[in-house]
Amino acid sequence: MNNINPNLKANLFKKIKNSLLAKSKYNFCNFIFFLISISLILKILTSIFINSNWEVVTSNLNLYAFGSFPIDQQWRPTLWFFSLLSITFITVYGPKWKWLRKNLIFGWIGTVPLGIYLLSGGLGLNPVMTRHWGGLTLTILITSCSILFSLPIGILLALCRRSSIFLIQKSSSFYIDVMRAVPLISVLFFGQLLIPLFLPVGLEIDRVWRAVIAFTFFVSAYIAEDIKGGLQSIPKNQIEAAKSLGLNKYQINIFILIPQALRVALPAITNQLIGLFQNTSLMAILGLMELLGVSRSILANPEYIGQYIEVYIWLASVYWLFCTIMAFVSKKLEQKMTINKGY
Repeated sequence: MNNINPNLKANLFKKIKNSLLAKSKYNFCNFIFFLISISLILKILTSIFINSNWEVVTSNLNLYAFGSFPIDQQWRPTLWFFSLLSITFITVYGPKWKWLRKNLIFGWIGTVPLGIYLLSGGLGLNPVMTRHWGGLTLTILITSCSILFSLPIGILLALCRRSSIFLIQKSSSFYIDVMRAVPLISVLFFGQLLIPLFLPVGLEIDRVWRAVIAFTFFVSAYIAEDIKGGLQSIPKNQIEAAKSLGLNKYQINIFILIPQALRVALPAITNQLIGLFQNTSLMAILGLMELLGVSRSILANPEYIGQYIEVYIWLASVYWLFCTIMAFVSKKLEQKMTINKGY
């Protein structure tokens, strides 16, 4: 140790000292940042849960859930919610019976006509006009109907875009490109204002179904691009093998291409579904009483003027909860599809 150059020894101890000082300064800065963050979080939580008046939410929970749906008939949307929760639970945690898994898709599809029947009435139920639909009920109905109609249209557009027929291929490409270049709010305004102009005299479509049509036309273009990406990921040798087995184009699309494309495109389709659920809030601009529309009507009440923070925190929590559930169910489905593919 005595043979070490004094300058080298001094530089070594200087570097060690500098590194310790730098580390201590770094730790001190982190500690200060941690204290500031904790104080801000505590201040925000205190403001939200202690200083806020949540009566604006708790006294209007019924309105948020069902809108102005008749009170004596609210068991109908409640029953529909229960059916949606049941099919979701069966999808994620249900028994792995082969026949059940194969027919789950029909259960999901069946929830849409069941919801329409329960909400609109008829065939033994008292009719309820769509102007009384609102809140979470209307938001979920618009989302479920739009995704049910846009998914097959998107698959068809994706297949048409790969068609060898020039007119079909260019027409589908033009439709997809136009819809992806137009803002959603414009499509919704066109749907509300222009659709009645193209209908025959005496035929009317109310605002809820015009909104569903507009959402369907818009979302189907994005789903078509997602399905197209899934189709492009399938190796061409699978198509050649199918042709060698004597399958025609229809059988190849139905039994080989579309199932695999849906598996690949499932995360992207889930993003479209989550975006669709969030974008239903735009319907408040057009006068429909979905979640945001209900909130605006509540805030217009002189009793609750100025309580914006509570209302919008509640809205954000509801949207976060349902979007998280959608993402969770999609993740579970993707895992199940991957496991089945391994078999």
